[in-house]
Amino acid sequence: MIDIRPAAVSDEAALGRLGAALMRQHHASDPRRFILTNRPEAGYGRFLVSQLADPDYLVLVAVRSNEVVGYVFSGIEPTSWRDLRGPCGFIHDVYVPEGVSNQGIGRELVRAAIAWAQSKGMSQVVLWSKSGNEAAQHLFAGLGFRPTMFEITLDQEPSKPGD
Repeated sequence: MIDIRPAAVSDEAALGRLGAALMRQHHASDPRRFILTNRPEAGYGRFLVSQLADPDYLVLVAVRSNEVVGYVFSGIEPTSWRDLRGPCGFIHDVYVPEGVSNQGIGRELVRAAIAWAQSKGMSQVVLWSKSGNEAAQHLFAGLGFRPTMFEITLDQEPSKPGD
């Protein structure tokens, strides 16, 4: 049995562990695009807990047998001229470790984030998915998401003064 609930300050260590795992997963797939900081558990946990009091952000955890086994981090974003979109809910992170994936936990976390965004008056929810993460993209498509953007990155050495 999985319980989806709002994260609490007491979840900081678990959120840090899961957020750091997400960070490492991204960095391992493309270290030139995705950062990996020193002690990401502390930094990520502290960051997610810092968002708990902001009504425009949501951090939910999935709990099974008193253990946090996943989380979602979402926000309400205003109109963005840069991104050419109106106000929306934005799912920044959703993570469920491999050992408990394929049990519907990620789907329930995303559904809860969508419901929260709708309760805030948002008719659109946007998210980004890492290139090559077909399992997540399949999950998102099954929930009604459609592809709209494709990020392309160019890596170069910075110019030196006088070049």
